[in-house]
Amino acid sequence: MEAREVALSAMLAALYAGLVVGLAPISFFVLQVRVADALLPLSVVLGWPAVLGFAVGCFIANFFGLPFPFCVADAVLGSLANLTACALGYKLGSGSADPKKAFLATLAIFSVVTAVVGTYLPFFLVACGIPADLPFLSSHVAPPPLGLLLVGWVSVGLGSLVSVIVLGYPLLMAVVKAGVRPSPGIR
Repeated sequence: MEAREVALSAMLAALYAGLVVGLAPISFFVLQVRVADALLPLSVVLGWPAVLGFAVGCFIANFFGLPFPFCVADAVLGSLANLTACALGYKLGSGSADPKKAFLATLAIFSVVTAVVGTYLPFFLVACGIPADLPFLSSHVAPPPLGLLLVGWVSVGLGSLVSVIVLGYPLLMAVVKAGVRPSPGIR
């Protein structure tokens, strides 16, 4: 990676982590709207520096959410979710200005984050003694493991819908419309 790419990754990591920690009350727990996730679709046009920056930013930010040792596991799994989601989004969108291709890439990012975080988060919360139940989707709907998975997928999915799709896709389209493209050295 060139110096510009490293600088862009560091800036995006700091921005992501700052938004998560600064908006901590809505960035953690079973029902979360992680506003920083609105940045994830930018990996479609900013490429690998964004993919790596958002993974590192998530790793740093997740140390502030759950008690030790769960924060370590959350940092590792959450950053792997961001890394996978953004890499897939970048691969699918590959710098395209086509709104359909960009939306498909954004949808892939949403799906990966929802599937990964929604799978592990409710179990971590229960292990920490934090309620992982929602009034509209009780874990009584299904036996414990399946009930917790349903709660995780629906709750994380709703939050990701707001942050990645409702906020992130228009942000991506605004950046594309503004003509923002990575510099020639950034892939």
